[in-house]
Amino acid sequence: MSDSDGPIGSGGAVDPSRYDTDDGPAHVSFTLSRDLNKRLDRYLGDRIPWLSRTSLQRLISEQAVTVNGRYPKASTRLRKGDVVDVTLPPPPSSELPAEEIPIEILHEDVDIIVINKDDDIIVHPARGNQSGTIINGLAWHLQHSGGGALSEVGAEQARPGVVHRLDRHTTGVMVCAKNETAHWRLGQQFEQRRTRKRYLAVVHGNVEPLADVIDLPLGKHPTVRHCSAVRWDDTGKEAVTLYRVLEQYGDFTLLEVELRTGRTHQIRVHLSHLGWPIAGDDMYGGRHIEVRDLLPPDHSSGDRRRIVLGRQALHAAVLGFTHPSSETDVEYRAPLPADLKNLIQILRERGPVGQPAVAGTVLDAATLF
Repeated sequence: MSDSDGPIGSGGAVDPSRYDTDDGPAHVSFTLSRDLNKRLDRYLGDRIPWLSRTSLQRLISEQAVTVNGRYPKASTRLRKGDVVDVTLPPPPSSELPAEEIPIEILHEDVDIIVINKDDDIIVHPARGNQSGTIINGLAWHLQHSGGGALSEVGAEQARPGVVHRLDRHTTGVMVCAKNETAHWRLGQQFEQRRTRKRYLAVVHGNVEPLADVIDLPLGKHPTVRHCSAVRWDDTGKEAVTLYRVLEQYGDFTLLEVELRTGRTHQIRVHLSHLGWPIAGDDMYGGRHIEVRDLLPPDHSSGDRRRIVLGRQALHAAVLGFTHPSSETDVEYRAPLPADLKNLIQILRERGPVGQPAVAGTVLDAATLF
């Protein structure tokens, strides 16, 4: 298979459906039509997006890639006229295996399925990982319940029905679409910021003022892969977060957080940037919480190094939107998971607890349990 370079410089992406490997290894060849001065691994990442950069670098080191007939390095710079040949591994399957994964369903009808996402599970398959996700579990549920199927929108990227996502270690309410009409209508509401999203977060520190708007642009972290950061350059995109204090524990604070935009890791980055990292969020300045972090040395608590919370204390508590077919206003709430209940209970029992009255809150701290 041969593929000349496209008009945008990095070229169009290779479509895995255009080749098969039944008769042995598949090959693709690219001839550069202009001088890109781009690293080989970055160029191949543009052309073969379903392989991670690490996988591409491995192909290069294993001599599955040549440039002008020679074995290059990942850092080799490409020029006009260079011919890049790649021996490709099999493409990822577009068929997602259905798996029996426990998923708490808050609501389901012919258009949508609303769930309470658990900790330590990703939403949809990613590079090199086709199983163990929310989508695999929903596929099993729908097959065995006769509840239909997920929307085909996004299926080519292994994310059928996915309208929005939560981070792997963020819990709470999520909605998926079961048909294309519902998918597009929900997607439009998220894009136009017509949904209502409220989160609960336990953060390090005593947050002041009691309520505020965080309006700081976000983009990819300049040096740390998979992280976001406040960016004031042209890569930063508008990001607006509102927080309101629900309870104060001295060295920790319980916040109700309202999202006006939906950038990657938005709540986590915004709060950390202001000096209040989310408890347990070691990616953005927080730390995992042990018993010794909460109780004084003379407290009879057994193993003081026991982990109370080993992930970010962030929970999507409320999601509201206009139902895609009935056009009625709907709202779904996800109860707190056990680890966050336990953390808040310890903080309350330890005392003292401040419960300020802050205008605009929709969650009642007294009824979280």
